[in-house]
Amino acid sequence: MSQTLTKLTGKGLAPLQPLLKLPEAAAAAVQGCQLATEALDRLEAGGFLMEAARLLAHALPRREAVWWTCMCASHTEPPDLPEADRSARAAAEQWVRQPNDQNRIAAKQQSDATGQSTPESWAAMAVFFCGESITPEGQPKVPPKPHIAGRTLGGAVVLAAVRTDPKRQQDRLRQFLESGRSIAAGGVGRLEHEQ
Repeated sequence: MSQTLTKLTGKGLAPLQPLLKLPEAAAAAVQGCQLATEALDRLEAGGFLMEAARLLAHALPRREAVWWTCMCASHTEPPDLPEADRSARAAAEQWVRQPNDQNRIAAKQQSDATGQSTPESWAAMAVFFCGESITPEGQPKVPPKPHIAGRTLGGAVVLAAVRTDPKRQQDRLRQFLESGRSIAAGGVGRLEHEQ
């Protein structure tokens, strides 16, 4: 917890709190926190790891949050993951590298080609919500709700933490949060594939 989380510098907790829908005990743990980093520390210290992960999904800049979700998904990827889901994660990662509308639409198309039941497919769908509009080209622009990408990414990270072996959720979330902190500090947050 000693890293300087430069990507979260100055990020206030107040605008994020309504999006998190924290249970009573977790809300009590962050009482009086002004900054997202302080709340993140308190949630982790209190064992509210799922809530901390959701906070990070909302607090990180969108590109970093998508990358983090992809790292978490890759960590718990099962050997029998369908190719469509692998392609969805690759499309999300491509958008992180080149965040343009073409890659954003490609990520949505890859998500649509999946059963939309994996962290990979949700990461790709979240990319779609990172643009200016959710309407098809040539239609009047309708911006996505500002919280929807963070909510989708938070759900994907939590799903990655329980897939194939829900008993490993807490250990995985600890690793995910370490990865997220690395990304927030300007690192790459890579996680080795789980054995």
